[in-house]
Amino acid sequence: MELRQMRYVVAVAEEGSFTRAAARVHIAQPAISQQIAQLERELGEQLFDRTERRIRLTAAGQAFLPYARAALQAAATGRDTVTALRGVLAGHLIVGTVPAPPATLLGQLARFQRRHPRVRFTLRTGDPEQLVQQVVAGDLDTALIGTAGPRLPAGPAGQRLPATLAAREFDHEPLVIAAPVGHPLAANADAALADLHEQPLVTLTPGTGLRAALDHACAEAGVDPDIRAETDDLALLAELVEHGFGIALIPGSAARRLGPRLVTLPLRHLALDRPLTLIWRRDHITSQARAFLEMDPPATPAP
Repeated sequence: MELRQMRYVVAVAEEGSFTRAAARVHIAQPAISQQIAQLERELGEQLFDRTERRIRLTAAGQAFLPYARAALQAAATGRDTVTALRGVLAGHLIVGTVPAPPATLLGQLARFQRRHPRVRFTLRTGDPEQLVQQVVAGDLDTALIGTAGPRLPAGPAGQRLPATLAAREFDHEPLVIAAPVGHPLAANADAALADLHEQPLVTLTPGTGLRAALDHACAEAGVDPDIRAETDDLALLAELVEHGFGIALIPGSAARRLGPRLVTLPLRHLALDRPLTLIWRRDHITSQARAFLEMDPPATPAP
């Protein structure tokens, strides 16, 4: 059983095709087929069902795949650890983040890359529940999520984060009101939470930090929100506002990306924000993630 065979199994499983997998790992298609057939003979089980056009994992293949991925990850971690002994950090850092991440996260990643130029990184977006699950599964080294509630580690919708995760407050991002051009509120310099009363609202779906912030603020102010539309996509939320479905409470970082498309108003008499928290697994921290997490926190909150 060889690491290259593990790599080929993972490639075929993810691509659903021997041809695409061969192109991905830069070898001829017959070679990848032969190596996987050899591994199947050694295991005494078929790993892939080849009877259909799209290659699928068998039950044995589904059972084997997590161990193949773990073996490849362990080998990569071992290689990176030895490299780090020479004072050079290399390898791969995989970071998850909420959509429209704040400038502080991008600045932190830029500082990290300047300090460790041999580390490549992947940035993935998702809602808080997805990001939590991916960190728990080891698919992400760390993730920035919007949290609900004043106490850490409070996760999406106020749920407690799994005990296997560690958490650290990263930033607080101000929330603003976004309205379409020509809306009655658009002529104002700012807005109050009471202005949301009887106004059509669009918002993110339940389970997101932004939705939790809206629900909590409205409950505290005695405002019954008239939610007309929901989405799980922050960019689409802005589109819904632009097309007149309603007004929205959005992060300041998203507002800055909108330019002239929408009018954004700071909240009057109330400072609402979205607490942002870094999470990672307590029992498994790669050297790349450790270096990132040990960096000094952002000097100032996001504007």
